[in-house]
Amino acid sequence: MSGPTGAPAEWFREWFGRAYLELYPHRDEEEAARAVALYRERAGLGAGDRVLDLACGAGRHLQRLRAAGLRAVGIDLSAPLLDAARTRPGVEGSLVRADMRGLPFAAGTFDGLVNFFTSFGYFLTPEEDVEVLREIRRVLRPGAPFLMDYLHSAWVIDRLDPESVGEINGTPVRQTRWVEGDQVFKRIEIGGSAGREPEVYHERVRLYSPDALRTLLREQGLEATNAFGGYDGTPFRSDSARLLLLGRTR
Repeated sequence: MSGPTGAPAEWFREWFGRAYLELYPHRDEEEAARAVALYRERAGLGAGDRVLDLACGAGRHLQRLRAAGLRAVGIDLSAPLLDAARTRPGVEGSLVRADMRGLPFAAGTFDGLVNFFTSFGYFLTPEEDVEVLREIRRVLRPGAPFLMDYLHSAWVIDRLDPESVGEINGTPVRQTRWVEGDQVFKRIEIGGSAGREPEVYHERVRLYSPDALRTLLREQGLEATNAFGGYDGTPFRSDSARLLLLGRTR
């Protein structure tokens, strides 16, 4: 099944694998440290508290959460990204492969939750996004702090770079980006020279305004109480590139 513009409905199953790791081999470790520090400072959790890293990817945030003494567990759907995470010291036995629309944990298992680096809004329908939020609320205890690190939709629309060209180890990479309806799309073409067809991957993220995302969270029992525009804890503003919502479950 395909979504709009030919992108697969579940594009993330194909994209978050070997090609993704080759294109982005060194995601910003300093940025990850700042993101985890922001959550730790504001969440009020202590050593031994259980935290879920939802869509943990290659584990750069998970490693830091665990190093801080938190009993953090990372879940992701991508087997290649989880394999990459397993190479990090300190994350042994803390990784679970699962779909965020149906988390394999009992109600109230976790004392806190983080969702970093725009890992929300990936699904074909808004109803599936609601399923994710419902699962987040279910696995958190009452009053548990959560942090959602999401894009700022207006900033993305205003500053979208329609095309960029680069390479992976000498192989050409072309990325095109556009907004259609309430979603932002990216098409990634890798290779394709000398008469060969390129490998083609897609990204698609639903664009929620800050108010719309707050409302969506609130409707599922997740009350956002603070909004930041960066990992340094600066308040969210109209020109912020990111939207980080910190709050607690009701």
